[in-house]
Amino acid sequence: METLNVVIADDHPIVLVGVRELIERDARFRVVGEALCSNTLVSLLESTAVDLVITDFNMPADSPYGDGLKLVEYLTRHFPTVRVLVLTMISNPLILTRLQELGVLAVIQKNQMYEEIQTVLKAIGRGNPVRHTGPQSTSVMDSGADLDQRFTRLSPKEHEILRLFVAGQSVNEIARGLNRSAKTISTQKISAMRKLEVSSDQSLLAYCIERKLFN
Repeated sequence: METLNVVIADDHPIVLVGVRELIERDARFRVVGEALCSNTLVSLLESTAVDLVITDFNMPADSPYGDGLKLVEYLTRHFPTVRVLVLTMISNPLILTRLQELGVLAVIQKNQMYEEIQTVLKAIGRGNPVRHTGPQSTSVMDSGADLDQRFTRLSPKEHEILRLFVAGQSVNEIARGLNRSAKTISTQKISAMRKLEVSSDQSLLAYCIERKLFN
């Protein structure tokens, strides 16, 4: 029986422990590394034979690999033979669709993590396809000709807020991370939306994701 090598990445040690325990119950899988940040994750993939990565969507982003969609795209592009399983609390269909388009094996909501990981591992171990539970892929590309020009109107602060928003963080989470008030972050986000000429969070995500502005 072939044993598959697994790397787990999450910045919460308690999550690492829980996922590792799940994996170690199945003799078909072996944990060969753990990472608390994307730097360590990429280093492990460069130095170790890995078959499966189980990674949190939101990782510490102070690295050239970032987190969120930027990190996942890097993994799928530079390590195409490694299957990627993403853990997240995000339910936005545009982000979930983009993850599917990047070729991830599955996206698992953290509130269903333990049951869903076991289901995915069983499917992999048996050689069965893994069922996607997210939305069907859809195209949300704006056909306007001046999209890139709009993006240049953003201030550095607005640019950073949008980057974190597209990575899946809420206004409150961005405020805590940047040590600003939620009101300030919300005001700057609204200002950025006006400059981009979008009127909703869905349109904002559509603009940023499909233009790959933060990848």
